[in-house]
Amino acid sequence: MNQPIAPSSIPSARGPVEHDIRDQIIAAASEHFSQYGYAKTTVSDLAKQIGFSKAYIYKFFDSKQAIGEAICSRCLAEIVAAVEQAINQENLLPTERFRRLVNTVIATGVNLFFNDRKLYDIAAFSASENWPSAQAYDVQIKGFVLHIVQQGRELGEFERKTPLDETVTAIHLALRPFVNPLLLQYNLDFVEQAPTLTSNLILRSLMP
Repeated sequence: MNQPIAPSSIPSARGPVEHDIRDQIIAAASEHFSQYGYAKTTVSDLAKQIGFSKAYIYKFFDSKQAIGEAICSRCLAEIVAAVEQAINQENLLPTERFRRLVNTVIATGVNLFFNDRKLYDIAAFSASENWPSAQAYDVQIKGFVLHIVQQGRELGEFERKTPLDETVTAIHLALRPFVNPLLLQYNLDFVEQAPTLTSNLILRSLMP
C-alpha cells in the first residue's frame, strides 16, 4: 500500500554529520528530559551533562526544539512502522485493515507510554506544541485511513455517497483521543475496550 509522503519538516542538523556525537547528544537529552522535563531543560544543561560547549552542540542542532524533534520523530516513527506492518499484510480486506490500524496504533502508543515514558512525554509535548514531527505523524495516520477507505469503496465494502474527504476527516477525528499522544494519556482507562468499540462504530457508519 503506497502511502502519501509526509511533509519533510523536521529541523535539519547543522554541521558535520558525525552520528556518534549526534546520538550522544540525543541520548543525553532523552535522559535529561525524562528527569527534568523538556520545558525546564536548556541547551546549557545538556552541554554540562555531556561535557561539550553549548556552541559545539549548536553545530549539530540549531535549537533545543531540533533536539526534541529528533527524539520525537524516532518515537512516532515506531508507531507508524508498527501500523504499516500490521495493515500491509496480503489478502486483508479493508474492514480487517481498519481494525488492525486501530488496534495497533492504540497498543503501540500504550506500550510506549508504560515502557518508554521519557520518549512518550516528548511525543506528547510535541503534540501539545504542534511540532512538525507531530504534524507529520498526523498526516501519516490520516493517510492510512484514506487508503483503507478508498480500497473499501472500490471493493464495495464501504458506502460511497459521503464525500471522501469528509469521511476520512471524521474518522481521523474519532480516532484522535487514542492516536494523539497528548490525548491518549488521559484515555488509558478505556484502551482495552476502545479498539473494538471504536472500530465497530466507525465500520457500521461505513456500511453501504
